[in-house]
Amino acid sequence: MYRKGRKTMAMENLSEKVSVNINSSTLSNIDLLVDNGYYSNRSDFINQSLRESIQKHQSTLDRIIEKNVKTSEKDADFWFIGVGGLNVEDIEDCYGSGRKMKVSGYGVLVIDEAIAEEKLFAVVENISVKGKVVCGKSIKEHYKLK
Repeated sequence: MYRKGRKTMAMENLSEKVSVNINSSTLSNIDLLVDNGYYSNRSDFINQSLRESIQKHQSTLDRIIEKNVKTSEKDADFWFIGVGGLNVEDIEDCYGSGRKMKVSGYGVLVIDEAIAEEKLFAVVENISVKGKVVCGKSIKEHYKLK
């Protein structure tokens, strides 16, 4: 099961603060561009640079995503990139058929609070997310999530 990231989620800020070290020479060039109106601030420059770098590597990302999608479909697991979510229907479907799943991905995983924890724990063997998991405390404890 694969879902490309969803764009909507009002419950939590999806931005992450990242700290990087930049040498003085590079930073002075960024500041010069900002002061001359090419970017609104340092963050604007850095975000634009990151988007351009990701775009440059898009074909590589597409291959990696395709590989993960095929693997997750073959193994009946849940894989996502961006914002993914487990809902009551997903868990009920697996629970009713006796299927187990592993959940993994990159970004933000939202676990619907309406899911019965005993069914979630019976269906989902493990959760591995590079990013955030939005769920209740007992679910975080059960899966040893941050």
